[in-house]
Amino acid sequence: MNFDFNEEQRALADTVQRFIARDYTFEKRRAIRDSAAGWSREVWQALADLGVLALNIDEEHGGLGYGPQETGLVMDAFGAGLLLEPYLAAAVIAPAVIRRTASADFQEEWLPNIATGEAIVVLAHHDARNEPVTEIGGKLSGRKAVIAHGGCADLLLVSARTADGGTRLFAVTPGAEGVALRDYPTLDGQRAADLVLSNALARKVGAGDAANATQNAIEAALDIGLAAVCAEAVGIMEATVAATTEYLKTRQQFGQPIGRFQALQHRMADMLLHLEQARSMSYLAAMHCTSEDTTARQRSLSAAKVTIGQACRFIAQNAVQLHGGMGMTDELMLSHWFKRLTAIEMSFGDTDMHLQRFARLSRAA
Repeated sequence: MNFDFNEEQRALADTVQRFIARDYTFEKRRAIRDSAAGWSREVWQALADLGVLALNIDEEHGGLGYGPQETGLVMDAFGAGLLLEPYLAAAVIAPAVIRRTASADFQEEWLPNIATGEAIVVLAHHDARNEPVTEIGGKLSGRKAVIAHGGCADLLLVSARTADGGTRLFAVTPGAEGVALRDYPTLDGQRAADLVLSNALARKVGAGDAANATQNAIEAALDIGLAAVCAEAVGIMEATVAATTEYLKTRQQFGQPIGRFQALQHRMADMLLHLEQARSMSYLAAMHCTSEDTTARQRSLSAAKVTIGQACRFIAQNAVQLHGGMGMTDELMLSHWFKRLTAIEMSFGDTDMHLQRFARLSRAA
C-alpha cells in the first residue's frame, strides 16, 4: 500500500503543526483547560481561519471536500498539543452524520456555518442506562450520556427510537424548554455532558426510508470518527516517544545518561515498534473508514483500534515509568498525554470489545 502524501497534504499537516507549536502552547492549553468553559472560542475561530473546520464539508456547502486522509493528518498534528476544542465531535463526526441523514434544506442551513466556525453541532447518540430517548408526536423524552463537547453545542443531533421501532435523528436546541444539559470535565481534560429531555420539541433531521437507515448512517459516521481518533493517538504517541527519548539522553545516573543502559534502550525499541505499527494501522483505518462494505469496514477498524489501543497503553505506561514520579505531575506534558491516551484506548469501544468484534467478523468472512 502507498502511504505517501502529496504536496498539498504535507502543506496542510505543516500548517497545523506550526499552529500548535506557535499558538497552542502547553501554558495556553492549561489556561484554557482551567477556564469556566474548558475550551476557547478564539482558538475555534482560528481553526476556521486555517480552513480545517471545512475539511469534511463538500464544496457545494462552502467546504474543501477533503476526506479521512486529510482529517487524519490534522488529527495527528493536534495530538501533540492535545487540542481541547471540539474538533472531532463538531468538525468530523457531525458533518459526516449530516451528509448521510439530513435533508437538503438542513444541510444548506447548517453545513456552511460549521465550515466557518459560526455553528457547533454535536451528535448525541449513546443512551443513558435504562432511559433511552423516545419520540412521540415530535417531542423527545429520555437521557443521553457522556456527549462529547455537548455543553458547547449550538445544536444537538439526538438519535431517538420511534413508534415504528426504528431510529431517527432529531435536532434539539440546548436551552430550549424540556432540554437540560450537565457539562463536566473528563479524565483527559476534555468536556462532556449528560442530556435530559422532557417532552422537548425536536425537528426531524431526515426522513430515513428504512427503519435502520439512520442507525446505519450514524454507525458509518462514528467509524469515520474512530479513524480520526486513531490518527490523534499516533500524534500523541509520537510526541511521547520523542519526549522520553530526550529525557533518557539528559537524565544522569552513575555518571552517565540513563539512555546508555541497555535495558532502557530495549524498552525504547519496543515503544518505537508499537508506534510504527500503530501508525500503519491508522493509515489502514483512514483508507477503509468510508467503505460501503460494512463488514469489511468494521473488521479493518477493529484491527486498527486493537493495535492502537495496545500501543496507547504500552507507550503511555512505559513513558511514565521511564520518567519516574515526575511523569505523573501536572506540570509535565507527559502526564496529560498519558491521560488522553488512556481515554482514547477506551473510546469508540475499548481494546477487548474490538478484539472480540474482529474475531466475530473474521469467522463470518
